[in-house]
Amino acid sequence: MVEFAEARDWGPYHTPKNLAVALSVEAAELVEIFQWLTPEQSARVMADDGKAHRVRDEVADVLAYLLQFCAVVGVDPLTALSEKIDRNEARFPRP
Repeated sequence: MVEFAEARDWGPYHTPKNLAVALSVEAAELVEIFQWLTPEQSARVMADDGKAHRVRDEVADVLAYLLQFCAVVGVDPLTALSEKIDRNEARFPRP
């Protein structure tokens, strides 16, 4: 993602604020697919080729902006996830 953005000279636009906003917009577009669906309908959304395609596209957009954001602010997403899981294990121990 970093190389893709650099090749297009998008650096000036890829500030932490702009990337966080773009990530939020793309996440909202993913949510929009499920808006007004019943729980049962939402569980079957991937069975509809048109909706499944939209879901995959929005997931890709969310991931792309998240990875670009992490690159700009210097966060290793896998390390951040691992550390968060460890904290959650302590906060929410198994019964």
